[in-house]
Amino acid sequence: MSSWHGKGYEFLSELGLEERSPGCYVNGKWKGSGAIAQTVNPASNKMIAEVTEPSIEDYEEGVQACYEATKIWMQVPAPKRGDIVRQIGDALRGKREQLGRLVSIEMGKILAEGIGEVQEIIDMCDFAVGLSRQLNGSVIPSERPDHIMLEMWNPLGIVGVITAFNFPCAVLGWNACIALVCGNCVVWKGAPTTPLVTMAMTSLVAGVLKKNNLPGSIFTSFCGGAEIGQAIAKDTRIPLVSFTGSSKVGLMVQQTVNERFGKCLLELSGNNAIIVMDDADIKLAVRSVLFAAIGTAGQRCTTCRRLLLHESVYDTVLEKLLEAYKQVKIGDPLEADTLLGPLHTRASKENFEKGVISIKSQA
Repeated sequence: MSSWHGKGYEFLSELGLEERSPGCYVNGKWKGSGAIAQTVNPASNKMIAEVTEPSIEDYEEGVQACYEATKIWMQVPAPKRGDIVRQIGDALRGKREQLGRLVSIEMGKILAEGIGEVQEIIDMCDFAVGLSRQLNGSVIPSERPDHIMLEMWNPLGIVGVITAFNFPCAVLGWNACIALVCGNCVVWKGAPTTPLVTMAMTSLVAGVLKKNNLPGSIFTSFCGGAEIGQAIAKDTRIPLVSFTGSSKVGLMVQQTVNERFGKCLLELSGNNAIIVMDDADIKLAVRSVLFAAIGTAGQRCTTCRRLLLHESVYDTVLEKLLEAYKQVKIGDPLEADTLLGPLHTRASKENFEKGVISIKSQA
């Protein structure tokens, strides 16, 4: 009997996951010859599963196969590529609840947010399907007699996607759906602390590719750490790298990609403020601040980190905000009435505690 039995993890089998698995999908096969890593439920600090991370050799095999697959994928008509993405969206719909639950137990966000994150990818699939029939160029008047100029957009080849722990699957969808309909293959490195989400998502995409007799290497993924991320940033076979994460690491990725004249998409950390003026709807403002601050336990680039309050409403906002916070239930992210789940890692918890101490010292 699986050791998942009785722990509430039985649904993971429905996503094709096992307690010990290879953590990279290269050339249409699951493999991994690197270190063995554990993924942990942040609500209980107990291990969920073990994953074998990729080695650099695994990376090389995967990217080379993906590079070869670009010759096939870019020749597939754009509407047909859109239909493949439509099928991916349908596969996600069929496993939305299970995937959302997985996001909750591995990342720590509450179940409503976990399911909502999967829905974001489904929505992006729908958007990309429509886009697949709108990849139009232009017919441009020419100054030369009996000539016209035609504009045609061509695929780049491979798009590298490096995602963060806080949105372990949605960010992949925002990038990959568009990349695929535009004729690009995808190399994805998921966050090292959420490998099961990476593997479950990859399995669904791989199943659609197989069903359509397309090479699995069109979508290549790795559950690895910084070494794999650095390899993607340096790899001249990957002309565009999308990175989501901290500003510090994002700057390093950008510099590395720029050195080889590659292109970057960066979504980095934020330091967001909400301004409440004297004519504001205080009730609405308090609800907005609460949601913006506690959503995903504050682990978002869009999290509210500062409040700028007009002096005439300062006391009122503070009083109502304290009342609102007292009603927030903190606990197991899978429980229906939980509004605030755990921080993702022990290091995050320690940094939060240090931050509170620092703030109090400045009061």
